[in-house]
Amino acid sequence: MKSVTSKDKQSTRDLILHALKASAQSKIESLAEAADVSPVTVRHHLNSLQAEGLIEVESVRRKVGRPFYVYTLSEKGNELFPQKYFSLTNRLLEELKDRLPPETVNEIFISLVQRIMEERAGEFEVLPFEERLNYVINLLGSEGFLARWEKRDDGRYQIIEYSCPYISMGHQHSEVCTLDKQLMITVLGTAVEQHSCMLHGDACCQFTLPLRPSDIQINS
Repeated sequence: MKSVTSKDKQSTRDLILHALKASAQSKIESLAEAADVSPVTVRHHLNSLQAEGLIEVESVRRKVGRPFYVYTLSEKGNELFPQKYFSLTNRLLEELKDRLPPETVNEIFISLVQRIMEERAGEFEVLPFEERLNYVINLLGSEGFLARWEKRDDGRYQIIEYSCPYISMGHQHSEVCTLDKQLMITVLGTAVEQHSCMLHGDACCQFTLPLRPSDIQINS
């Protein structure tokens, strides 16, 4: 299958693929704007791309109003784009793991999360709990994850990830799986329990928050 590159003359199909690559959660309207075509034309291309297994679609429920659909590249779709940076990153991780003990490698990943959060200091600390959940979903989206949160019947909250940008790398270096969980812990200020993982063949990564909002200490 031909790779998608910036040097190719971009067809409407290519423009849609590039727009999907640039955004973890794309709606039909934003894809139509990116490709400068009508939503009807976008739907036609999305149907073809989905039939080829290049994209995935997810229905997102709202508190009010009808649900809407978001589209993302599948693992097969991501393979259309150059992946040389994965090779470099894998080699760097292999070198780190050969030279450093496992606990030091894990500390490096935790420090990476801390650096990300230092850049966002003051943005979430005083938010109410559900707004923090919205914040962490947006943060995960900016890092390439497709995720949502929901409140269960028992009053507990859970976060569900349907797409992970590190899944290919994670098969060789499971340490990268600590990134999203550490982001959740840092923003939400509570422990997070993981119940499923796409690396283990599950359909999604699912996390449960064991504490109720009233148990969360909001910094003043």
